[in-house]
Amino acid sequence: MSQPEVSVIIPCLNEEETIESCVRKASQGLKNAGIAGEIVVVDNGSVDRSVELAEAAGARVVKQSIRGYGAAYLKGIEESKGKFLVMGDGDDTYDFTEIPAMLKPLLDGADMVLGSRFKGRIMKGAMSFSHRYIGNPILTFVLNIFFRSSVSDAHTGLRAITREAVNRLNLKTTGMEFASEMIVAALRAKLRIEEIPIVYSARLGESKLNSFSDAWRHLRFMLLYSPTWLYLIPGGVLFVSGFVALLLSGYGKLVFLHHTFDIHAMVFFVLFCLLGSQVIMMGLYARAFSVREGFESPDNVLESMSQFITLERGLLAGSLLFASGFAGSLYIVAKWVKVNFAGPFVEIKLCLFCLLFMMIGIQIVFSSFFLSLMRIPRKHGSEV
Repeated sequence: MSQPEVSVIIPCLNEEETIESCVRKASQGLKNAGIAGEIVVVDNGSVDRSVELAEAAGARVVKQSIRGYGAAYLKGIEESKGKFLVMGDGDDTYDFTEIPAMLKPLLDGADMVLGSRFKGRIMKGAMSFSHRYIGNPILTFVLNIFFRSSVSDAHTGLRAITREAVNRLNLKTTGMEFASEMIVAALRAKLRIEEIPIVYSARLGESKLNSFSDAWRHLRFMLLYSPTWLYLIPGGVLFVSGFVALLLSGYGKLVFLHHTFDIHAMVFFVLFCLLGSQVIMMGLYARAFSVREGFESPDNVLESMSQFITLERGLLAGSLLFASGFAGSLYIVAKWVKVNFAGPFVEIKLCLFCLLFMMIGIQIVFSSFFLSLMRIPRKHGSEV
């Protein structure tokens, strides 16, 4: 048998009501495209007649013992042989006779094609109100903001990609977040992504989606792969707002909305600064660890910060901050000793600044040591 040009990969878990129809439509789609292909059904532990029906319809069935949407697709990618891969769910919600339309952009030079339900037609009963108007649009919007893309349907279950492109993505996730990982990895690899409108139909049988847990898995994945949004922006907002408020209240009284903020509020402003600096440092730790373990960071801002904060620079900056805070503390103590510890302590504002400088200074010093440790080259790894 000649090498197939196209591999249609269909994950399957107890889809006896629909898998035969999916395979037959995929076969018709390949025929319509006039291209040699194979249909690979990845059985993810079905206990019904799914495997029997898929094979009877002409598919090659491979087994994946690891449960999960992503695990099934990873197995299918590994076992398939085609130059082009078409990936679609086995619940008959996607029309595999649209394979020619999915392949055309790839043949014209695109690396990846997404079948957009929102640019196409969503049939009655195919998608719940919450998924159609809340869940999918919000998650797609977040992905577009975080990764500067413009896709209309980030979680579509009908996709096509070249073998060369998918080999560059280093896909790893085994759950529903695989859909997000694939697009994020493609964006990071600067692949050419195109969308075509498709029809999305109502499924037979019970849906295997878990709205809240699956949505959280997608959001969690996007946050983990976008350290600027997870670490730098929250940390920066906390630190800058806290430090500005601390300066304003330190040189007088901060008045906001007719309320005066003085010493008691300054304690919380110091806390904001400390929390902010810690979150930013956590972002640098996360990046160093991810690179050390073989994940490339997509974040240019944290990359630049991590490269700038060398051990020597960190030690110098941290030591200077700590020394300035310590010198201020000595001044306060000397002033208090001078009056023989009599009377109230009147240098609380300066004391708060000194404590902040010393704590952040110490934090920078030891963070620099930790980041430097993470950068030590390993036999089977590279320097961070």
